[in-house]
Amino acid sequence: MSVQAMRAASVRKGVVIELVSVLWMMVEAGVAVGAGIVAHSLALVAFGADSVIEWIAGVVLLWRLSLEAAGASLERVQRAERISSWMVGIALWLLAVYVVAAAAVKLWTHQAAEASAWGVGLAVASGVIMPYLSTAKKRIGQEIGSAALRADGACSIVCAYMAWTVLAGVLLTALLGWWWMDALAALGLVYFIVTEGWEAVQEARGREDACGCGCCHD
Repeated sequence: MSVQAMRAASVRKGVVIELVSVLWMMVEAGVAVGAGIVAHSLALVAFGADSVIEWIAGVVLLWRLSLEAAGASLERVQRAERISSWMVGIALWLLAVYVVAAAAVKLWTHQAAEASAWGVGLAVASGVIMPYLSTAKKRIGQEIGSAALRADGACSIVCAYMAWTVLAGVLLTALLGWWWMDALAALGLVYFIVTEGWEAVQEARGREDACGCGCCHD
């Protein structure tokens, strides 16, 4: 098999894995936001909001990979990806501001989150699925020389970290009645959210090798 044929095969694999990721982000966002609103869980709502932003980024990357698979020029797609990176980065930083402000209000008013079976199930599923997607994206990104796909893989593992943080907050609130744990878990997500925002902005500025997650360097 020629080098060009091997690259084409890898790009097609990238399209498939990114499509799976985009579909899962839709499920993750819907369940997290819905369960978070019902259970009054700021951590779950923030997790869902981050999933929406990651879904947007995933759709743009899927578009780029699909065009490459069809043999189109990447110049126009790269320009669109830079614009999307700016939008995603700014949106993530605004999300971080919202989480901090909402957590402060919850701590001030002693508002507790209720137990959420949906939230627990989602966090466990995301904690298992996202590391697999991260490994696949990084491997394919390395094969086709796509810094964007490798960075997306890094963000997938960050999503797994966020899932386990949410899970810890939900379980401790449900089992021990620690009303303040949900707010603290939400604040724990701020580091990941700001890091992803920084990464997106760096990519928008043309630093394609930038990865604020610290997970891209093998």
